[in-house]
Amino acid sequence: MRYNILGDSDCPLVNIELFKGEKVKIESGAMAYMSNVTLNGKMNSSRSGLMGFISAIGRSMVSGENIFITEAIGLNDDGIIGIAPSIPGKIKAFEVGSRQYCLNNGAFLACDESVDYNIISQDISKALLGGTGGLFIMETSGTGEVLVNAFGDLLELEVSPNRPIIIDNEHVVAWDSNLDYQIEVASGYFGFTTGEGFVNKFSGHGKVLIQTRNIHSLAEEIRRFIPTQSNSK
Repeated sequence: MRYNILGDSDCPLVNIELFKGEKVKIESGAMAYMSNVTLNGKMNSSRSGLMGFISAIGRSMVSGENIFITEAIGLNDDGIIGIAPSIPGKIKAFEVGSRQYCLNNGAFLACDESVDYNIISQDISKALLGGTGGLFIMETSGTGEVLVNAFGDLLELEVSPNRPIIIDNEHVVAWDSNLDYQIEVASGYFGFTTGEGFVNKFSGHGKVLIQTRNIHSLAEEIRRFIPTQSNSK
C-alpha cells in the first residue's frame, strides 16, 4: 500500500495510490475523493452468500463494526483515493505479520488486501465490564500494513513483565495480540469516588496504542450545553 498522510496533525487524511487491479480495504464511508478508482461494497465477512450476510450482521451487533467494508480497486496505474476518518485525530500505520494486533471499536481505517481480521470471543467478564468490543474483539491476521485512527494523538506504551500498565477503556485503540489483559475497577466504589470507571490492566510483553482524548467525555461536556425540551420553554 503506497500512501501519504496529508493535512495537519489534528485533521489529516490519507492519499493512497493504486496500480491497475490493485486493491485496498477501507472503512465504509471513509472516501473523500478518488480518481481512476472504483469502489466495491462487500459484506464485512470472509464468508459468502447467506452465511456471509449472517456473519457480517453478527460482527456488527457484537463489535460495533459496519456491516459493509469498502474495497477500492485501481482502474489504471495512476489511481488515487483519499480517505478521511470520521473523528479528528492522528492516523498511524503499523506492520502486521510477525506481530498481530487487536483493534478497538472505530480504530480501523484501511489495510492492504493481504491483511484480514478475525472476530475472537473474550471472557464474559471482559465483555460485560470492558469497553473493548463487547463479546468479541477484532484481531488482525495476514501480512501487510494497517492504518488506524484515533481521537486526538496516538501514543505507544510499552508493557513488560515487571511493568504492567492500567489504561482507561476509552483510551485504548490497539494492542499486541499476545498481551494479556484484565478488566478491573479503577478505585473506590466502581470509580465513583475518583471519577474513573473500569480500566484495562495489560500484562506480558508488547505495546498498547492509546488515544489522548476520550470522545465519550467530550460528548458529555457538549450535552451540558444542549437545551432540553423542559428548559427551553
